[in-house]
Amino acid sequence: MKNIQIKELELTAGNPKICVPLTGADKEHILHDLESLKSLDFDLVELRIDHYNHVENFEMVGKLLGAVRENCEKPVLFTFRTSREGGVHEMSEEKYFELNRLVVKSGFVDLIDIELFSSEEQIKSVVSHAHEKGVRVVMSSHDFHKTPPKDEIVRRLVKMQDYGADITKIAVMPNCEEDVLVLMEAALEMKKVKADRPFITMSMGALGAVTRLTGDLCGSCLTFASLNKASAPGQMSVKSTREILNLLKIQ
Repeated sequence: MKNIQIKELELTAGNPKICVPLTGADKEHILHDLESLKSLDFDLVELRIDHYNHVENFEMVGKLLGAVRENCEKPVLFTFRTSREGGVHEMSEEKYFELNRLVVKSGFVDLIDIELFSSEEQIKSVVSHAHEKGVRVVMSSHDFHKTPPKDEIVRRLVKMQDYGADITKIAVMPNCEEDVLVLMEAALEMKKVKADRPFITMSMGALGAVTRLTGDLCGSCLTFASLNKASAPGQMSVKSTREILNLLKIQ
């Protein structure tokens, strides 16, 4: 499995890094959160732009990106999470891809998140554009209602690889203890057999919280932890996540 190098950060199977979502609704809130993060041990930030009040104003988005870049030395992942996959703002697919192309062109971010269940033609186009500009692509799929069968989870992650994603990601919702084990079994199959690049897997909510901490065991390269407000069910604080990851680290 190849590793992904982003600045000083190396993403690989296991040894999960910590990403902190920024969910502020305005520039001041986002920059305040960045300042608060300086005292914490984390690895990269995710700008969840769907929470931003002016997300439809691409000029303001561009200025925000510049300010984030100026105030953040860590790698920055740009994410517009669509409403169908747990985001807070409705946007047409055409505008969604337009926004991501603008962000790639800006040169202010290191990674973008592109959702798997979008136009195949548009996905391939924006992945190609991102790679031309030296921007890595996290391709993702989120199910906030259920946990698909193991083979379906693996199929989606492999399809993301086929589409040229640098990092693949899936997050699912468990409805019972067995669902958590299904997600972990799928992750192990990726780690041992199917994955040729780093991947991210998680089971959401309190029931699935353990999967955010088992990257060393199951192969996930990244976990998400909150500063103040969780961007998805089951996220723990940055401090707690780091402490537990250190305790669980496989030597």
